[in-house]
Order: sequence, then C-alpha cells, then structure tokens
Amino acid sequence: MKCERLDVWKRACRLSVDVYRHLSELRDFAFKDQITRSALSIASNIAEGIEKDSNREKVRFIERDCKGLCRRVHHSNLYRNRDSIYR
Repeated sequence: MKCERLDVWKRACRLSVDVYRHLSELRDFAFKDQITRSALSIASNIAEGIEKDSNREKVRFIERDCKGLCRRVHHSNLYRNRDSIYR
C-alpha cells in the first residue's frame, strides 16, 4: 500500500504546510525550525512505517514514532511556547 493513498498521510502533509505557514513570521527561528521539522517528520514516518514488512511492525512503528512526534508538536512545544507565538 502506498502512503499517498492514506488519508492520514495526506492530513500529515497538510499539517506540515499549515504549521509552516502559521509560523512563517515567527522570529524565534530555533523554535520555528523545531516545530516545522517535527510536523514534516510525521508524514515522513508514516511513509516509512507503511513500508515495514508485517502489519504488526507497521502499526508499532506508526504508533510509536508518529504519535510521539504529534505529542512533541502539540504539547511539548506549542503549549510551552504559546505566549511567544502570539506576541
């Protein structure tokens, strides 16, 4: 199965574009870089996970890596730094 057919992969690609656009004028370049790279990595990890040999490996890879990246983007960075984003 190709990742391009998966709705979750398409949504992850849109997320990375949305994050990049939303943060385009942010002056905290290190923060912006970390968030945009994390968002981009979600789609990349879905594509990598889909290529695993067994369904069990695919699910484990996607659950572990993609969920971890989502948590990093959402909780660790956005909530911690939300005051600096909107100033």
